[in-house]
Amino acid sequence: MTLPVSFWVVIPAAGVGSRMGADRPKQYLSFAGKTLLEHTLDCFRGHPHLRGLVVSLAEHDTWWPELDCAADPAIHRATGGRERCDSVLNALMKLSELGAGSRDWVLVHDAARPNLAASDLERLLAELAHDEVGGLLAVPARDTLKRAGADGRVADTLDRSVVWHAFTPQMFRLGPLQRALADALVAGVAVTDEASAMEWAGHAPRLIEGRADNIKVTRPEDLAWLRR
Repeated sequence: MTLPVSFWVVIPAAGVGSRMGADRPKQYLSFAGKTLLEHTLDCFRGHPHLRGLVVSLAEHDTWWPELDCAADPAIHRATGGRERCDSVLNALMKLSELGAGSRDWVLVHDAARPNLAASDLERLLAELAHDEVGGLLAVPARDTLKRAGADGRVADTLDRSVVWHAFTPQMFRLGPLQRALADALVAGVAVTDEASAMEWAGHAPRLIEGRADNIKVTRPEDLAWLRR
């Protein structure tokens, strides 16, 4: 009998989302009666095997205290950093303070990715439960992909059969992820997600195919799509 996987969740939410051109960070924009961040948190809140959740927020965030979920005792706050990796590292340290162990599973999920399907979450947990490295939700590329040259013209066409779009959650053990992120930060290596830090550390994260509608809101048209 396979035991259920217990896990922690980290939500880096200290960014400003400048491409949205809004009057507030994008995670506090609303649709369907709630902010993006609230919808994102709801993807995990109430899960029977969730051990706790940490949100990394900007030091002077004035929007968070206005949300009802800010009073949820299962949600803890960490101080966000200048880059995503700083925010995630601070959240991982908070998890350690809460009693998380080095071998505990941690799911890192984008604050502005509110459309995570419950079936995708369960697939990720089940597929990676006994994986030595961990992995991430991703979607195989569907469109023809071009690599741009410095002049803004097509340099070549990539083989889309070996290219995937990296999504979140990304699921790794706390200890190895913390070491990979910290070492990359010290080395000055630019990592855009947790998987890239693990790759730099010599690991090969597993790709778990998920739904394509698990979109990250980065532009106004993304929010318009969610509001349809």
